[in-house]
Amino acid sequence: MQQRILVIGSGFAGMWAALGAARVLDQHGRGDVEVALVAPEPLLHLRPRLHEAAPHAMTTPLLPLFEAAGVRYVQGNVERIHTGERSVEAVNERGERFSLAYDRLVLTAGSRLFRPAIPGLAEHAFSIDQTDEASALDVHLARLADLPPSDARNTVVVAGGGFTGIEIACELPERVRRVLGEDAEVRVVIVERSHVIGSDLGPGPRPQIEQALDELGVVRFLGAAVNAIDADGLNTTTGERIEAKTVIWTAGMHASPLTAQVPGERDTLGRLHVTRDLRVKGVDAVFAAGDVALAQVDDAGNHALMSCQHAMNMGRSAGYNVAADLLGLSTQAYAQPVYVTCLDLGPWGAVYTEGWERQVKLQGAEAKALKRQINTQWIYPPQPSRKAAREAADPQRVVVA
Repeated sequence: MQQRILVIGSGFAGMWAALGAARVLDQHGRGDVEVALVAPEPLLHLRPRLHEAAPHAMTTPLLPLFEAAGVRYVQGNVERIHTGERSVEAVNERGERFSLAYDRLVLTAGSRLFRPAIPGLAEHAFSIDQTDEASALDVHLARLADLPPSDARNTVVVAGGGFTGIEIACELPERVRRVLGEDAEVRVVIVERSHVIGSDLGPGPRPQIEQALDELGVVRFLGAAVNAIDADGLNTTTGERIEAKTVIWTAGMHASPLTAQVPGERDTLGRLHVTRDLRVKGVDAVFAAGDVALAQVDDAGNHALMSCQHAMNMGRSAGYNVAADLLGLSTQAYAQPVYVTCLDLGPWGAVYTEGWERQVKLQGAEAKALKRQINTQWIYPPQPSRKAAREAADPQRVVVA
């Protein structure tokens, strides 16, 4: 009977895990093992680009690539994982329930924006977490010109001053002026609970971030959190009232709730603890990669972040290891000792850092050119051919050196 490696999720980690597993099976001539990937759509959503305009275009098809690489795509949304039975339950687009058995499983279900129980957040705040949500914001911004002129119409508040919040805030002044007119008095405000902007990014790139925000006219309310949102603005925990017709929530991520169905240890973000070869600790036949995995990247004890950069390499490694494990071959430790950051700062440019201490190496237009290359070339899938897929899915492939 044919064995099956099942991958849940078609994001960066899932796509590369499927291709990586197919590569190993190809190398060993194992046509008796199926690699199947189950996801709602055969699309890669280019999440790192959702702060840009026209986010509806930030997807790329995967079906031709999967067909070329020998990966079976299964349309469905996984709702239950039964690790004891080695099966999953899913629902297809017609609402029909079905089960899929597996011999090895790779969970790559990604993450979602954390939305706390703040009054009005669900009803009145936008986000750029998923393609449909970013598209809804894009439509809303385009319709601002239909509203009567007011300070609230011209004001956009970004809740959260981390990586995503900074990127969208830097895009907004120019983006909103394209809608309201170049002479419009557009006000973009970041509300951040930390007393510094980009606290998770450390002090290295902060001077460049602050310079960009200042030159773009982005106002910061630091040391303040949002405690209520309504149709006309928000209130902060420090007593400010900001009138705004647009509030964008960017504060925090949490791993897919499917991790709770795997009987392994999880961190505060819901990520499963994994061994160095990305198998879930204490759970037979289950590997995890991407935003659902708390994975060590080097011998210094650093761990992967919820980022495209780590998801891609983790996916390649998980794909190799899940196939090697099934075939009785030695697995390899996932390692990604080189860490870089490239933060888009809108028309100002970008800032590029290297190392976990985030030493600035490039800034302004030079860094922007690199960011553009990353977002328009490096994160895209390979061409839909078996040869290209095999070469690109090699876990030893160096993307950032």
